[in-house]
Amino acid sequence: MARPKTVEELAAALEAALGSRLVALVLYGSTARGTHVPGRSDVNTLLIVDAVDEPLLAAIAPSIAAWSKNGHPAPILLSSAEWRDSADVFAIEYQEMREAHRVLAGRDPWAGVTVQRADLRRQLEQELMGKLVRLRQAYAALRDDPKRLAAVLSASMAGFLTMVRALLRLAGRTPPPTPSPAAPDALVREAAVLLGLPPEPLAELFGQARGRALKLSPGDPRAAAYLAAVARAADYVNRLT
Repeated sequence: MARPKTVEELAAALEAALGSRLVALVLYGSTARGTHVPGRSDVNTLLIVDAVDEPLLAAIAPSIAAWSKNGHPAPILLSSAEWRDSADVFAIEYQEMREAHRVLAGRDPWAGVTVQRADLRRQLEQELMGKLVRLRQAYAALRDDPKRLAAVLSASMAGFLTMVRALLRLAGRTPPPTPSPAAPDALVREAAVLLGLPPEPLAELFGQARGRALKLSPGDPRAAAYLAAVARAADYVNRLT
């Protein structure tokens, strides 16, 4: 079979394979936001179906395998019941998807789905503390190896930007609009001001990393500033009610 090369081709293939069993195929993430970087960003999709069972998995396997062979991650797969019941577990992800998504097939899945502030705060604190612990481990081991440290920090940045958007929402602020070439810089600047941190080191770090490999010098103070920002963000969220 021809490999689906675009999300539109993937949607057509899944509609043909599933018929009425397909509830929604949703594009989300950087591609939906307009901040996709070719060769670096994933094309993220969510497939919601009436139920997940072996016949359904067999029906979609050829299309998903072909999509994956083109270098794309397989869609997240949820039943309609799982989708409705998981907003408390994936509060950050649901907020992100709701803010920037495109329905490629089926119907809009957001009717009746809400994200509670308490769930968002709880997940965000957990995610920030987990990231802080992992980054500190890496920093302690790689502080004198800027090339490897830069690779670790670069890999963590997209996730941190997602957390920053969640943090700004919790604080009652609207994240800077996307798509915008300066969006990462604007996000971290606004978060730094909120957290009482100097914005320049973070803005420079994220600005340099945008669209190309991050480079650090030995003892680069921007790496320490990044760790300090994650720690301050975790403490800020912990103190929210």
